[in-house]
Amino acid sequence: MAGAFRVARPEQIRGRTVVLVDDVTTTGATVSACAAKLIKAGARQVEVLTYAHALRDGQGSMTRV
Repeated sequence: MAGAFRVARPEQIRGRTVVLVDDVTTTGATVSACAAKLIKAGARQVEVLTYAHALRDGQGSMTRV
């Protein structure tokens, strides 16, 4: 993920809380890379909202409804 993201207008996030939305979190690498760029660009805080978190083998179970 290194170098995959950039902040186009850092002046718009400097000192602010940013909400980062990810549809599915798997390893967390994407949100970590994005959050790091946002903080480095001056965001005061980054909150992450995600719709789903992918489970790895042996991590919990799925129940059919």
